[in-house]
Amino acid sequence: MLLVLTAILSAGCGIGSERKHPLELKVEALQREKAELAGSLEQCQVENEQWQQQVKAMAALPKDSGENPYKLASVRIARFTGFYDKDEDGRREKLLVYLQPVDASGDVVKAAGTVHVQLWNLEDPNGQVLVGQWQIQPAELRRLWISALVSDYRIGFDVSLTPELLAQPLTVKITFTDYLTGEILRDQRVIKPKPD
Repeated sequence: MLLVLTAILSAGCGIGSERKHPLELKVEALQREKAELAGSLEQCQVENEQWQQQVKAMAALPKDSGENPYKLASVRIARFTGFYDKDEDGRREKLLVYLQPVDASGDVVKAAGTVHVQLWNLEDPNGQVLVGQWQIQPAELRRLWISALVSDYRIGFDVSLTPELLAQPLTVKITFTDYLTGEILRDQRVIKPKPD
């Protein structure tokens, strides 16, 4: 009986148990936190060194006129822009706009930006009529670049125009907002009616 009582008291008093004191647990948590912070500090020091090297490299570049080498001079709507019959049912229900950003050298370049497209009927006897408008964001525009015989963005829109409207000259107007500079460039082109 005495032996059983001693075992119960030993278990109740924590003798022989492996429980840690709350202060020991706190010290261990602080040591782990210190190790994590030391690792973060080391990572920041490595990144800081990389940034300093990049600043030195950029400072060593020759200074020219300060002209942005990526600045666009204009945008133009290419001649293939028009209405197409996408499913060969005899109706032209697709407007394809071929857009070319042009740099200062006159070269067509791939440029990020937002494109706002409008389709106008400027021949309407009741006054100018906006037939449709669309906007393309930079992420979507990036996927529309084609480079074959010519390089440009091919932007397609589904349209439902009457045969009477397609028999008139319609004007495509574009506004291109350059993602790099914020500059706004514009162009427009008349789409002449095609015989059916």
